[in-house]
Amino acid sequence: MKIAIFHQFLDNIGGAEIVAFILARELNADIYTTNVNREKIAKMGFSDVLFRIKSIGKIPINAPFRHQLALFRFRLLNLGRKYDFYIISGDWAVSGAVNNKPNLWYVFSPLNELWQFKDFIRQNVLSLWKRPLYDIFVLFNRRLTLRYAKHVQKWVCISKNTQNRTKKYYKKDSVIINPPTDCSKYYYKKDKGYWLSVNRLITHKRIELQMRAFAKMPDKRLIIVGSYEKGARQFESYRRYLEGIKPKNAEIINWVDDETLKKLYSECKGLITTAKDEDFGMTPVEAMASGKPVIAGNEGGYKETVINGKTGILIDDINEDKIIEAVKIVEKNPVKYRKECQKRARDFDIIKFIEKIKIEIRKNITEVY
Repeated sequence: MKIAIFHQFLDNIGGAEIVAFILARELNADIYTTNVNREKIAKMGFSDVLFRIKSIGKIPINAPFRHQLALFRFRLLNLGRKYDFYIISGDWAVSGAVNNKPNLWYVFSPLNELWQFKDFIRQNVLSLWKRPLYDIFVLFNRRLTLRYAKHVQKWVCISKNTQNRTKKYYKKDSVIINPPTDCSKYYYKKDKGYWLSVNRLITHKRIELQMRAFAKMPDKRLIIVGSYEKGARQFESYRRYLEGIKPKNAEIINWVDDETLKKLYSECKGLITTAKDEDFGMTPVEAMASGKPVIAGNEGGYKETVINGKTGILIDDINEDKIIEAVKIVEKNPVKYRKECQKRARDFDIIKFIEKIKIEIRKNITEVY
């Protein structure tokens, strides 16, 4: 079966992009996208899928034109009968469903910029003069994407959290298939005395909470692997803010390759992640696959992966003081979490993921024809 995957851009690599690469590798599928950073993709361990990546044209690196043009380019994409099945991976590629069928939307976040995080972005990210323009952007694209979404034939969500949003905003039922982690490639080592944080440097990750917590714990060390795209305003402004409040015992690394990241996981005390209402969150699973406990907010996708008290600590109404308390609890005996963490991570292993995806593809083709 010939399969094509649509993902809006591949120049800033995060969890969603890694899932797209795994799908391409395991399903022998091609990926259609816009911007591509081939060097990063290779260093993340996916050099074998590079020949499968096809760009449909470059777009700007700054929002909102970046997202708008991605949506426009995929709307024009018509591959006809070249493929037997289409998987929409990137959310801003949903317009590709109009001309390319049979299809399935693997929903990471049902366009959070337009729905779930609209008020958060408006109040915490944008200056006063930009807010009316953002309101117009949201109104226009809500109508547009709702129209495109009518052409989606199968809805598959990454978590219960995303499933609830899909039902709320799109009035669609869906099945859940959690994103994959190749547990066999993660390993445990004795910690080297640092805590780890792995996230894109965007506002809703709330990394400032981590900074403030470690400013009050000068004897502790925090390493933040914070991916951002140089030149992109939405990343650069937040990065500068974090650099301005960063305590001496915290370090921000822009980006690391796959081997280095796995080593950082293996030698940390544990993972701290503070994203607001995370869709799913692959980093907690990666940390647990390395036998390391997770400290996270008791919200969003974290509630679906971290087992409170067994594989880490979930914090209600998370703030810096509560992070400090959780760090103290974990550090009493971080090794005790190892067995339960690795056991829990296997629930999200890559083998189970691919089996479930194949079932949904077969079911959808049978229903269509």
